[in-house]
Amino acid sequence: MINLKRLARSFKFAFRGFSFLVKKEQNFRLQLIATMVVVFLSVYLQIKLWQWCLIILMIAAVIILEMLNTAFERLVDMFKPRLHEYVGEIKDIMSAVVLVSAMASAAIALLIFVPYFLN
Repeated sequence: MINLKRLARSFKFAFRGFSFLVKKEQNFRLQLIATMVVVFLSVYLQIKLWQWCLIILMIAAVIILEMLNTAFERLVDMFKPRLHEYVGEIKDIMSAVVLVSAMASAAIALLIFVPYFLN
């Protein structure tokens, strides 16, 4: 049986985490703006269903990885903030993960949108 109070509490915590990211993380806000632009273009250009699937997957990947990056940064700072060379390396690697996903997303977006603009 589903406990509705517990479920509501879970959603409350999730929205609180999302709100934290919007308020405190500049890159997260930029990714949300990029998401809005891509969704607008997708609606405007009336892209195909399979293209929507790719767009949604890539948006989710970038946003999820940014969330994980932020969580890892906070976690690493708790243990040894700036006292160990690995702290900076972990942060740099996580940032690179987000960058690679964003670049892949941009490439996919170009592959989808450019033909619509050329026609």
